[in-house]
Amino acid sequence: MKKLIFFSCLYLLTGQEVWAQEKPTWETTFRQINAEVLSHSEAYTRLGESIQQIGHRLTGSPNGAKAEQYAFDLLKSYGFTEVSFQPFAVNGWAREKLDLRVGSPTDMQPMKAVALASTPASAHVAGELVDMGNGLESDYAADPEKVRGKIVLAALHLLPNSPEGTSNLHRSAKAALAIKYGAKGIILFNSVAGGTLLTGTASITGDLLTIPALCVGLEDGNMLKARIAQGRQEAAIEMTNKAGKMTARNVVARITGSELPHEKIVVGGHLDSWDLAEGAVDNGLGAFAILDMARTFIALGIQPKRTIEFVLFMGEEQGLLGSKAYVQQALREHAIDQIRFMLNFDMTNDPKSYHATLEESKGLFEAIGRIASATDTTFKGSFSANAGLYSDHQPFMLQGIPTGGAGGSTLSREALNCYHADCDVFDLVNEAEMKNTVRFCSMLIYGLADADEIPVNRLSDAEVKQLMLDNNLEEALRLGGDWRWD
Repeated sequence: MKKLIFFSCLYLLTGQEVWAQEKPTWETTFRQINAEVLSHSEAYTRLGESIQQIGHRLTGSPNGAKAEQYAFDLLKSYGFTEVSFQPFAVNGWAREKLDLRVGSPTDMQPMKAVALASTPASAHVAGELVDMGNGLESDYAADPEKVRGKIVLAALHLLPNSPEGTSNLHRSAKAALAIKYGAKGIILFNSVAGGTLLTGTASITGDLLTIPALCVGLEDGNMLKARIAQGRQEAAIEMTNKAGKMTARNVVARITGSELPHEKIVVGGHLDSWDLAEGAVDNGLGAFAILDMARTFIALGIQPKRTIEFVLFMGEEQGLLGSKAYVQQALREHAIDQIRFMLNFDMTNDPKSYHATLEESKGLFEAIGRIASATDTTFKGSFSANAGLYSDHQPFMLQGIPTGGAGGSTLSREALNCYHADCDVFDLVNEAEMKNTVRFCSMLIYGLADADEIPVNRLSDAEVKQLMLDNNLEEALRLGGDWRWD
């Protein structure tokens, strides 16, 4: 009997020793992640390769389909056995022709411009050009009939003389306001000098607008403002675009959790881009960092307690269509409560901290950040909490799912100036900074997926409403048709 007890104890001790080897501490795992990414990261190389082979990644286009397949095949090559496409229908859109002419009634001159996405398939409008400042509700309030039957000129940014505390709106919300007040077209002007033209969706819902919406450069916008102040100016817009029902596909790769497989951490970012350039920064930075995070987990054989789904969303630029499709499927399948957290990486680059929508995430995120900082002191490991809109976390957040990601990202002024513009090219990407994104965000993913407890649960509908109110998001959600609390 004593011999049996002895061997049983030896077996238990050996079993614990083997378990300790199979389940290293977070400090050990973070060091392994750090070493793997610094030595073998493919994020930068694969982004460059995809741009060379494919180019832009516009949703619904042949290039978009090639990008979806590229990501799928890459994940398979890394050793993922659970990789799938998640198809969904989109209101596809692609620019064709645009002619903008502006000036006095007797002297109309052509002006360089680009159409904003989800503008009509065909539009031929002309009329007086009216300066509406920032294009906010407050700009229309003084004279609600001022723009009816006319064409709006407004800044994409907040103008220098804006009242203190003024909050800006997304371009799509400004287009929605122009439609609300009866305008028959809207011209927005960029904030970046040098004639840089910005594109992006002008529709919050993804449906085609009823009026043309386009962008001109900063210098032309300021010139038009000055001319309107001096006398009547008119604009004539003629455009044709390709529009219709198309199919796009999210790409999903799964690592099943070792202890809590039915609890899921979604790691997402959008693969799609606009078509004016290569989409290297928006969102090549986030998408190809996510692909390399996935590679890192497989290369190290990492299997935390909870399931991780790495998701490359399409259709973000057209109105968060891929992430909305993902959430809607989870609701249909009654699987929404399995999603314990959603981490979103959109233009994330060289982060120095972590953030979440809910302050209650602070303790866990700071604990992860302290270990990450001990691994490499260039990472500060601090934490911030706030809620915002217009990226793929939004559909999850509106269903009460806690969301977050990396904070303190650093992008060069040149890269920021090329947001949604024809200069968003691979030369703007820094390889070392992409590696920093992969290693520090992989640490966050692992810590969150392996934590004994996640300190935040899915919010109730009333709690979601309060979160939106606390972050001053009601107006933007109303304009987008996403305010459901009337």
